[in-house]
Amino acid sequence: MKRQPRAWRIRGTTPVAPPPAVVSPAPLEVHQRGLRWGFTVTLGGLAALATGLAFYSIRGILFSIFFAMFVTVGLDPLVRWLQGHRFSRGAALVTVMLLIVAVLVAILWVIIPVIITQVQVLAVSIPQEIDALKEAGWFDPANAASNGVIGTFLTWLTQTLSDPAFWGSLANGVVGIGLSLASGISSGFFIAILSIYFLSTYDATKEAGFKLVSASHRASFTHFANRILENFGKYLSGMVIVAFINSLWSFLLLLVVGVPGAFLIGVIAFFITLIPLIGTVLTTIGMTVIAFIHSPTSAIIVLIAMLIYMQVESYIIDPKVMGKAVEIPGSVVLISAMAGGALFGLTGALIAIPVSAGIILIIREVIWPAKQRT
Repeated sequence: MKRQPRAWRIRGTTPVAPPPAVVSPAPLEVHQRGLRWGFTVTLGGLAALATGLAFYSIRGILFSIFFAMFVTVGLDPLVRWLQGHRFSRGAALVTVMLLIVAVLVAILWVIIPVIITQVQVLAVSIPQEIDALKEAGWFDPANAASNGVIGTFLTWLTQTLSDPAFWGSLANGVVGIGLSLASGISSGFFIAILSIYFLSTYDATKEAGFKLVSASHRASFTHFANRILENFGKYLSGMVIVAFINSLWSFLLLLVVGVPGAFLIGVIAFFITLIPLIGTVLTTIGMTVIAFIHSPTSAIIVLIAMLIYMQVESYIIDPKVMGKAVEIPGSVVLISAMAGGALFGLTGALIAIPVSAGIILIIREVIWPAKQRT
């Protein structure tokens, strides 16, 4: 007679139960799980694709909203500066809003018509001045000494500047900031209205955003966010002031030496100077070439005056205007500007520097101290 197996055996005084049996799921249950997983992944992918297409279709509106926020942060230091000079918050906001409206009116009624006129003048005058330059007595020896490089360059420049498509793309890309005239005007009004609204609710919007952070981290987050936004605003407003000074100096200098299209070149210099570190160098090179086409003497005067201005800008204007808004090494400034410009154009080059400053601030005051405590 066989003995029945025991459910457990006694080892000493402690009963030990046998290990539980492994029950494999039924094939139908495995199939259902696979279907649910497949449907979930497919629906998630379709939802992500639909979201991406939706954002792509409204990319113009998103850019306008982003640019309005960008302008708001840059105008906030001006509001606070007015408050520090016996303006109430409301009076400072109204003053800045009127300034925005005045800038829009000036662009529509003064700047754009003058730019269109000077584009037409340059398109006609520069080829004529190049032809006169080739007939000068010193041109043939200088061209021979350079193995024809000077003549080839001037010929290419004449053909390029005589092409209406070049001036159209220049006006569309630099002055219009990548927009056609009609859409640029409508987008400009939209951005201006959004900037006014964002500026009037700037503090309340920040406080509402800070409340989304958990209470245990809110104080430190608010501290660093305010410091980053403050540096961001100082950098933007400082760059605009420096670019305006450079643009005004370029316009007056070219006007004095008699170079045609001085106003247009000054406007272009304003946008180029917004590029950190190399903006003034680029404007100096371009202005010297244009002045050389007018006359070699004008080129020498422009080059010397711009070299002097570069020293004044580096040692007097930048320290006074920028202060300590962006405390990052020059190499990081250049790399950030190039990377931001390659990704998002002029706007990317502008925001790359303060973003890098914010990252360095977090690394220096949050990550490094945390690593020292561990």
